[in-house]
Amino acid sequence: MTKGEKIVLITGCSRGLGKAAAEAFIARGARVAGCARSESAIDELASRHGNRHRFRALDVTDDGAVADFCDEIVTDLGPPDLVLNNAALINPGAPLWEVSAEDFDRVIDVNLKGVTNVIRHVLPPMIERGSGVIVNFSSGWGRSTSPEVAPYCCTKWGIEGLTAALAQELPPGLAAVALNPGIIDTDMLRSCFGESAGAYGDATDWAGRAVPFLDVLGPEDNGRALSAP
Repeated sequence: MTKGEKIVLITGCSRGLGKAAAEAFIARGARVAGCARSESAIDELASRHGNRHRFRALDVTDDGAVADFCDEIVTDLGPPDLVLNNAALINPGAPLWEVSAEDFDRVIDVNLKGVTNVIRHVLPPMIERGSGVIVNFSSGWGRSTSPEVAPYCCTKWGIEGLTAALAQELPPGLAAVALNPGIIDTDMLRSCFGESAGAYGDATDWAGRAVPFLDVLGPEDNGRALSAP
């Protein structure tokens, strides 16, 4: 690794905000390590961006796979300077009592356990180095609620609490931040808003504003609940 190169780890990098953020950070000269479940999308990213970056198909709910990926990143690139825990699912819209146990469990597993799996394995080498920022993606529905998305709201409110507690545990030099990315026209939003999601900017527009903001976060931001510009 060349001195001064920023190492950015992004989960859920195959589409939406994660993919747009990966592309924007690469354009800024960072080395990106990204993961997502879609093998075809990961293969396309790896082919397009070459071996300067690291892309791996994995499910963040698989703690062993996450551990292997984090070990690879630290060995090949070094501990990340910035971690974007972006991977998330939303439940099919329904009153809570009509949400199946399978759908509820999957949202909890990805949105909360997946974030914790990444933190568990990537944070120790960051602590050893003495620097780094972890950004856990929250939502407007992590600070308010709406009907028919109770499982998703549950996880994003959980992210807010998890991040605030983590921030109290971190040693000096590190930061944990909960980020509300805002309302963006993504596949996830369209699953809730339908065609009206088109009234909002897309992920590329979002990354153009948000990535410069994320790029300058530091230890002074520890514990903050932020909203992307």
